[in-house]
Amino acid sequence: MEQKLQFPRDFLWGASTSAFQVEGGWNEGGRGIANSDVRNIPSGLADYKGASDHYHHMKEDVRYMKELGIKVYRFSFSWTRIMPDGHHANQEGLNFYHSLINELIQNDIIPFPTLYHFEMPYALIEEFGGWVDRRCVDAYVQYATICFQEFKDQVKMWATINEQMCATAPDDMNGNLTEDDYLRQKTLYQMSYHMTLAEKMAISKFRNLIPDGQIGHVVAMQVIYSETSSPKDVLAALNAQDELQWSFLDLSIKGKYSHHFQSYLKQKKIYPQMNQRDLHYLAENKPDFIGVNYYASCCVRAKNKLDDCLKMPPFYQSDQFYVVENKCIQATEWMHFGIDPDGLYMGLRQLYDRYELPMIITENGMAYSDQLIDGSISDNYRIDYLKQHLEKCYQFIQEGYPLIGYCPWSLLDLVSSHEGFSKRYGLIYVDRTNDDMKSCERIKKKSFYWYQNIIQNNGIEGEE
Repeated sequence: MEQKLQFPRDFLWGASTSAFQVEGGWNEGGRGIANSDVRNIPSGLADYKGASDHYHHMKEDVRYMKELGIKVYRFSFSWTRIMPDGHHANQEGLNFYHSLINELIQNDIIPFPTLYHFEMPYALIEEFGGWVDRRCVDAYVQYATICFQEFKDQVKMWATINEQMCATAPDDMNGNLTEDDYLRQKTLYQMSYHMTLAEKMAISKFRNLIPDGQIGHVVAMQVIYSETSSPKDVLAALNAQDELQWSFLDLSIKGKYSHHFQSYLKQKKIYPQMNQRDLHYLAENKPDFIGVNYYASCCVRAKNKLDDCLKMPPFYQSDQFYVVENKCIQATEWMHFGIDPDGLYMGLRQLYDRYELPMIITENGMAYSDQLIDGSISDNYRIDYLKQHLEKCYQFIQEGYPLIGYCPWSLLDLVSSHEGFSKRYGLIYVDRTNDDMKSCERIKKKSFYWYQNIIQNNGIEGEE
């Protein structure tokens, strides 16, 4: 028998996108060259220059948001559209976001921008290497301050940096092209530190400019399981969680690494360079909430000498753990780590118990090679995924935890980071292929209507 799982009256139902994956219009409106524009895209895949053409479909997309019924739209500013050379503001770019924000507000939708979602002016990488150089801290703070000053009267909910672990990892997006493994890893942690410092300094500016606003950090939540109950595997899981998640959040929220992680970085001689004057920024300027991106959990064991992890993403190339298949979870074509709604609940509990900050789900979604059949997409698999995860959100809220909203990834199909338009997450289908932009017609999927009904009823049908 099913019962209705009712969410709090003020729960923020939303949806998410990011600028470089959705906007397009790469050479319009005074926009400069972004790191994503020069990325090495595998042959046959779509690049980011056209994306989903939101730049030309903006008002139409907001109409879809209104029809869907969302209360909040989580998007990102393109740093390159606002500051093409990384130093000077572009009024045309600012005007585009003013138009978007005005359109959202007129339709009773809360604008929720992220300042940095993987995209930055390529000029800063050419000039001094991007985040590896401390000058990038000042560039980000200048950019953030311009955004705060420009939109402070209309935007009260902000995010600083999206998925710091993932933002520092892709070499072709950040300029970390050294082939020396040791220097590469050292550079990763220096970049990461500079991001945290920039975030902290920006929050300090935010407190003065938007005292009635809220600003948060967005984490790629890592839920780590041990492959066995062997103490060595359990310790590997503990270390993996420290390395892949707590290291970033501890510095962002507490202003310091854990004792274990400090010791680990120093032992490896990859501890980032810090200035004494940074310490007060790190200790202060705590974010108001945590944005949580979650797709699936991860399973690890203790690493053996013969294990080769070079094909793994950079932060998974560790001597503290080795990533393995979780045989208890079913993988799919694009969800390589499997589908694990229980992991969402457990991860949220871990986050709150460690930091005691309110949370909002900023990304959660099901990737699939959707096919347009007779003009429609019956994506029951996506509905099932979202429903299972919303049930875990409900459980979390019922236990008294402060989860304030849910933004599935993504509002509409967009360019995936590594798979172009073959891999789709959207509630709205964008009619284009990897090699043909077509007209980027928007077509509502079955999941659009399902989520619309969830919002209208402020709840879901759950198992009793």
